[in-house]
Amino acid sequence: MKFDNWTIQRLDAVLPSEFFQLIEDNKSHIEKTFPITLSSCSSIEKTIEFLENNKRKEREEDGYYFYLRNEDTQKLIGYVCIKNVNKSIMKCELAYFIDQNFEGKGIISKAVAQTIAFCFHELMMNKVYICTSKINAASQRIATKHGFRQEGILREEFKNGQAILEDIVYFGLLKSEFQS
Repeated sequence: MKFDNWTIQRLDAVLPSEFFQLIEDNKSHIEKTFPITLSSCSSIEKTIEFLENNKRKEREEDGYYFYLRNEDTQKLIGYVCIKNVNKSIMKCELAYFIDQNFEGKGIISKAVAQTIAFCFHELMMNKVYICTSKINAASQRIATKHGFRQEGILREEFKNGQAILEDIVYFGLLKSEFQS
Protein backbone atom coordinates (compact mmCIF):
# COMPACT_ATOMS: atom_id res chain seq x y z
CA MET A 1 0.00 0.00 0.00
CA LYS A 2 1.41 3.37 -1.02
CA PHE A 3 1.05 6.34 1.30
CA ASP A 4 1.73 9.80 -0.10
CA ASN A 5 -0.46 12.14 1.97
CA TRP A 6 2.15 13.29 4.45
CA THR A 7 4.27 16.38 4.92
CA ILE A 8 7.45 17.30 6.74
CA GLN A 9 7.12 20.09 9.26
CA ARG A 10 9.60 21.94 11.41
CA LEU A 11 9.67 22.32 15.17
CA ASP A 12 7.61 25.51 15.32
CA ALA A 13 4.61 23.71 13.72
CA VAL A 14 4.46 20.95 16.37
CA LEU A 15 2.52 21.03 19.61
CA PRO A 16 4.00 19.32 22.67
CA SER A 17 0.77 17.35 23.15
CA GLU A 18 0.97 15.79 19.68
CA PHE A 19 4.66 14.88 19.97
CA PHE A 20 3.93 13.39 23.40
CA GLN A 21 1.13 11.34 21.80
CA LEU A 22 3.45 10.09 19.03
CA ILE A 23 5.92 8.93 21.67
CA GLU A 24 3.17 7.37 23.82
CA ASP A 25 1.74 5.50 20.83
CA ASN A 26 5.16 4.10 19.94
CA LYS A 27 6.74 3.41 23.34
CA SER A 28 7.35 -0.27 22.76
CA HIS A 29 8.40 0.40 19.17
CA ILE A 30 11.18 2.89 20.04
CA GLU A 31 12.17 1.96 23.59
CA LYS A 32 15.42 0.26 22.57
CA THR A 33 16.56 2.82 20.00
CA PHE A 34 15.32 6.18 21.33
CA PRO A 35 15.75 5.86 25.13
CA ILE A 36 16.65 9.53 25.70
CA THR A 37 13.69 10.83 23.69
CA LEU A 38 11.43 8.34 25.45
CA SER A 39 12.56 9.32 28.96
CA SER A 40 12.56 13.02 28.03
CA CYS A 41 8.93 12.80 26.89
CA SER A 42 7.44 10.68 29.68
CA SER A 43 4.98 13.44 30.60
CA ILE A 44 3.56 16.45 28.84
CA GLU A 45 5.68 18.73 31.07
CA LYS A 46 8.85 16.86 30.16
CA THR A 47 7.88 16.93 26.48
CA ILE A 48 7.50 20.72 26.63
CA GLU A 49 10.99 20.90 28.15
CA PHE A 50 12.36 18.53 25.49
CA LEU A 51 10.94 20.59 22.64
CA GLU A 52 12.14 23.86 24.19
CA ASN A 53 15.62 22.35 24.47
CA ASN A 54 15.41 21.36 20.79
CA LYS A 55 14.41 24.93 19.89
CA ARG A 56 17.51 26.15 21.71
CA LYS A 57 19.65 23.63 19.81
CA GLU A 58 18.22 24.88 16.51
CA ARG A 59 18.97 28.50 17.43
CA GLU A 60 22.53 27.46 18.30
CA GLU A 61 22.74 25.39 15.08
CA ASP A 62 23.48 22.29 17.13
CA GLY A 63 20.48 20.23 15.97
CA TYR A 64 17.57 20.30 13.54
CA TYR A 65 14.19 18.60 13.90
CA PHE A 66 11.63 17.43 11.36
CA TYR A 67 8.21 15.94 11.99
CA LEU A 68 6.14 13.86 9.61
CA ARG A 69 2.43 14.60 9.60
CA ASN A 70 -0.42 12.61 8.05
CA GLU A 71 -2.37 15.19 6.03
CA ASP A 72 -5.66 13.26 6.36
CA THR A 73 -5.68 12.94 10.14
CA GLN A 74 -3.24 15.78 10.97
CA LYS A 75 -1.51 13.36 13.39
CA LEU A 76 2.26 13.15 13.69
CA ILE A 77 3.54 9.89 12.25
CA GLY A 78 7.31 10.24 12.38
CA TYR A 79 10.40 12.11 13.45
CA VAL A 80 13.78 12.83 11.86
CA CYS A 81 16.51 14.71 13.66
CA ILE A 82 19.94 15.98 12.83
CA LYS A 83 22.14 15.79 15.91
CA ASN A 84 25.75 15.74 17.01
CA VAL A 85 26.56 18.57 14.62
CA ASN A 86 30.32 19.04 14.44
CA LYS A 87 31.11 22.27 12.61
CA SER A 88 34.88 21.88 12.84
CA ILE A 89 34.77 18.92 10.42
CA MET A 90 31.27 19.57 9.06
CA LYS A 91 29.58 16.31 9.96
CA CYS A 92 26.32 15.39 11.64
CA GLU A 93 24.24 12.37 12.63
CA LEU A 94 20.74 11.44 11.50
CA ALA A 95 18.23 9.65 13.71
CA TYR A 96 14.67 8.77 12.73
CA PHE A 97 11.61 6.70 13.43
CA ILE A 98 8.18 6.20 11.94
CA ASP A 99 4.97 5.30 13.75
CA GLN A 100 4.72 1.51 13.73
CA ASN A 101 1.43 1.73 11.81
CA PHE A 102 3.21 3.44 8.90
CA GLU A 103 6.30 1.22 8.59
CA GLY A 104 7.14 -0.28 5.23
CA LYS A 105 5.40 2.40 3.16
CA GLY A 106 8.54 4.29 2.08
CA ILE A 107 7.68 7.38 4.14
CA ILE A 108 10.75 7.43 6.36
CA SER A 109 12.99 6.69 3.37
CA LYS A 110 11.65 9.76 1.53
CA ALA A 111 11.95 11.92 4.65
CA VAL A 112 15.53 10.77 5.20
CA ALA A 113 16.35 11.58 1.55
CA GLN A 114 15.06 15.13 2.01
CA THR A 115 16.94 15.50 5.29
CA ILE A 116 20.20 14.32 3.72
CA ALA A 117 19.78 16.92 0.96
CA PHE A 118 19.17 19.56 3.67
CA CYS A 119 22.39 18.51 5.42
CA PHE A 120 24.52 18.80 2.29
CA HIS A 121 22.86 21.76 0.56
CA GLU A 122 21.64 23.95 3.42
CA LEU A 123 24.01 23.08 6.27
CA MET A 124 26.96 22.48 3.93
CA MET A 125 28.00 19.33 5.76
CA ASN A 126 30.83 17.22 4.39
CA LYS A 127 29.61 14.02 6.03
CA VAL A 128 26.34 12.64 7.35
CA TYR A 129 26.34 9.49 9.46
CA ILE A 130 23.79 7.07 10.85
CA CYS A 131 24.35 4.79 13.83
CA THR A 132 22.05 1.80 14.17
CA SER A 133 21.64 -1.12 16.48
CA LYS A 134 23.13 -4.30 15.04
CA ILE A 135 19.65 -5.82 14.99
CA ASN A 136 17.90 -2.83 13.37
CA ALA A 137 17.88 -4.18 9.82
CA ALA A 138 15.24 -1.67 8.65
CA SER A 139 17.39 1.31 9.61
CA GLN A 140 20.43 -0.29 7.99
CA ARG A 141 18.44 -0.74 4.76
CA ILE A 142 17.52 2.97 4.85
CA ALA A 143 21.21 3.86 5.18
CA THR A 144 22.44 1.64 2.35
CA LYS A 145 19.51 2.60 0.09
CA HIS A 146 20.68 6.21 0.30
CA GLY A 147 24.31 5.46 -0.49
CA PHE A 148 25.72 5.29 3.03
CA ARG A 149 28.65 2.92 3.49
CA GLN A 150 29.15 0.81 6.55
CA GLU A 151 32.32 2.15 8.10
CA GLY A 152 32.51 -0.10 11.10
CA ILE A 153 31.02 -1.45 14.27
CA LEU A 154 31.52 0.58 17.44
CA ARG A 155 31.63 -1.75 20.38
CA GLU A 156 29.44 -1.06 23.42
CA GLU A 157 28.85 2.46 22.14
CA PHE A 158 25.14 2.88 22.92
CA LYS A 159 23.11 2.39 26.08
CA ASN A 160 19.74 1.05 24.97
CA GLY A 161 16.36 1.40 26.69
CA GLN A 162 17.19 -1.42 29.09
CA ALA A 163 20.42 0.39 30.09
CA ILE A 164 22.50 -2.31 28.35
CA LEU A 165 25.54 -1.25 26.38
CA GLU A 166 25.34 -2.54 22.85
CA ASP A 167 27.36 -2.36 19.66
CA ILE A 168 26.25 -0.05 16.90
CA VAL A 169 26.79 -0.16 13.16
CA TYR A 170 28.22 3.13 11.85
CA PHE A 171 27.28 4.24 8.32
CA GLY A 172 28.71 7.32 6.63
CA LEU A 173 27.94 9.31 3.50
CA LEU A 174 30.32 11.96 2.16
CA LYS A 175 29.13 14.97 0.20
CA SER A 176 31.30 13.81 -2.72
CA GLU A 177 29.34 10.53 -2.79
CA PHE A 178 25.91 12.13 -2.46
CA GLN A 179 23.51 11.71 -5.38
CA SER A 180 20.63 14.17 -4.96
